[in-house]
Amino acid sequence: MASYGTTEAPAPANKQPLLEKYSSGKIIRSTPPAGDAASTAASTAGGGSEEVKDQSVEDERKAAEQREAAKRKAAAAAASASAPLPTSGVGNFGILVIVTQLAVFICYALAGKSDFVFDDLTQEFDTTQLYNYVVGVNLMMLVGFGYLRAFLKMYGLGAVGFTMFMYCLGVECSILFEPLMGVPGWGSYVNLDLSAFLKADYAVAAILVSFGALIGKVNPTQITILTVLESFFYCFNKQIILVRWIPFVDVGNTIIVHMFGAYFGLAASAVLGKKTDMSKEASSTTSDVLALIGTLFMWVYWPAFNGGSLESGTAESQLAITNTMTALIGSAIMTFALSPMFNGGVISVVDVQSATLAGGVAIGAVCNLKIGPAVALATGLGAGFFSCMGTTYVQSALEKAGLHDTCGVHNLHGLPSVVGGLVSVFIPLAISDSDRGNPGYQLAGMGMTLVVSIFSGLCTGALLKVFKDDAPMAVDSAYFESADEKDVEAA
Repeated sequence: MASYGTTEAPAPANKQPLLEKYSSGKIIRSTPPAGDAASTAASTAGGGSEEVKDQSVEDERKAAEQREAAKRKAAAAAASASAPLPTSGVGNFGILVIVTQLAVFICYALAGKSDFVFDDLTQEFDTTQLYNYVVGVNLMMLVGFGYLRAFLKMYGLGAVGFTMFMYCLGVECSILFEPLMGVPGWGSYVNLDLSAFLKADYAVAAILVSFGALIGKVNPTQITILTVLESFFYCFNKQIILVRWIPFVDVGNTIIVHMFGAYFGLAASAVLGKKTDMSKEASSTTSDVLALIGTLFMWVYWPAFNGGSLESGTAESQLAITNTMTALIGSAIMTFALSPMFNGGVISVVDVQSATLAGGVAIGAVCNLKIGPAVALATGLGAGFFSCMGTTYVQSALEKAGLHDTCGVHNLHGLPSVVGGLVSVFIPLAISDSDRGNPGYQLAGMGMTLVVSIFSGLCTGALLKVFKDDAPMAVDSAYFESADEKDVEAA
């Protein structure tokens, strides 16, 4: 073909175009180049023409076999796409959920109440502000976690849909479990107010963190069991271990939620293992953009998550929000700086989806302290650094060791929670006017949280393995009626 701005010269009359046959990766020329005419004539005289003819017949035969094999493979792929995917856990899912709801209904009827007392307008204002916190945390749970987990190109429905189901069931269970394990305990009613729903949101956050390590590998029945059991174990660790036994301080739930959820999910994933068919574990540009939308929602509403447990309108509440925002900015900037250094000069979308949020995780335990903007920024920068390191190096090491972490929760929640826990150990020592946190108690709380989360995660993973099915990894049509499946049936 002629190039732009030039004319194509006519072919010489004494030369013929080459006819090339591509067969099994080999090129057979029917007309040899002019420079090799003498050698070709000599080989033909010695019987070479017969060898070339035989080779041509053999290549044609192999090409025909390859074409037939390709046709058989395409037919098998079309048949498997139109056939229903193998499942075993979906059948009992509806019954299990109905039984769960009957149990919750009975508990609500016997032990639940809703008392609201307002002495003045200030309390009404605080209640309104508390509702704003609840809405912010709800958006973070449903939209943030839901779309952040939609990075798998064939599991968008599962990521968002199951997030909503786990949120609803987790809130129900946690509203019951946490007060019953707290003070005064089983002898009192469970009061369903805004504060109870906010505390339940924090419990659901731990459950959704764990779901990130298991997403695409668990069926609806396993998800139901996971939500109920982890809600129980989370409330046990928070109320029995970190409130009654250890005077632990963690306003923004760095250890209570993120550390517990991350290592519970990793332990369960270690026992559950991978799916037999992992071929669908991949992302696309569209799914990565959806995940980034989830990242943005979580980034915007993270200050409400860290400051929601504090009394609204106070200086301590405002301090928690500003420290969280400063740390989030630090982790985001560090992520964009380090990601191209670790990924051959380009920015990794995985880093942006997760490491940009690491500052919110790490600052939580000390967000209400007068640490100053510099320390808050340094905490965010450090969390972003370790999160990027985890994505680049630690996760691949875990994969080689046989631990499959679908969403990289160890990088977003695990490592930053360790950073934040260590900050909560040493920072109070440097603040002369602070009585928040004792180094020994903080270390003990971190250690016990790791023990409880890992042990309970291993036990839960063993139970989930009983209900394992044969569906492939991260395919919506295994459990959802999807538009893609209808298109295949129509074709």
